[in-house]
Amino acid sequence: MSIEKISIESHHELEQMIVSEINLVEKGLTVICSNVPVNDKTTLDVLCHDSNGQLVIIQLSVQEDDMMLLQGLQSLDYVDKFKSFLKATYNKHKIDDKEKPRLILIAPSFSDAVKRAVESMKGIRVDLYEWEYLKLGDHKGLHLQPIFTWKHAEKPRGKEEKPPEKKHEPKTPKKKEELKEEKTLEPPSPPPESKETPKPETAPQPKQEPIKAEAPKEEEPAPPPAMHPKPPMEKPKEEPKRKLRLF
Repeated sequence: MSIEKISIESHHELEQMIVSEINLVEKGLTVICSNVPVNDKTTLDVLCHDSNGQLVIIQLSVQEDDMMLLQGLQSLDYVDKFKSFLKATYNKHKIDDKEKPRLILIAPSFSDAVKRAVESMKGIRVDLYEWEYLKLGDHKGLHLQPIFTWKHAEKPRGKEEKPPEKKHEPKTPKKKEELKEEKTLEPPSPPPESKETPKPETAPQPKQEPIKAEAPKEEEPAPPPAMHPKPPMEKPKEEPKRKLRLF
């Protein structure tokens, strides 16, 4: 048995399939209402809210149509203006009117122009899904394939990035502390041994030597008597000269 692709020509038929199997689009979605007229040319196909209470607009198409992006943005703007009114009207649903609504487009295919436009949008979340209606024997089913989804909505990635930061922080201080402890424990043991040995050996020797050296310095003043050779230099030599003159 082979799998066959079946076409869906009725927009209403596709809408009923999505409403009855809304979890195929995204888990946690709850349908609020469907087929809501926005203006003369635009109709909001399905209005939902997710598990966080954020409003979700689903726009459908049975064929590739670039106009569905414009219609979806018009529906998004319409819901954003009246979200507080929708919260009061559908009070049984947990609607968060502080969050900005988001848009989901579901079609059999999308043009490159629509994909580029969605990727370049800022401040607006738009997800793209392509649908296939498959038949296997007597069984039929709708299959949805995500083509483009917003990465900012994924929370697990943020959680994965945080733990490595916490792991790196404790590892570095532990290594530093261990190195510091090793450095502090090693040096104190050798210095006390080296300091204790030189102190007793050097201390007694230099203290005795300077005391003996000071005594001879005081005895040096004795050489002044050596200055007495001056008297023989005064006139003993002149006396013999006078005797020679007498002879």
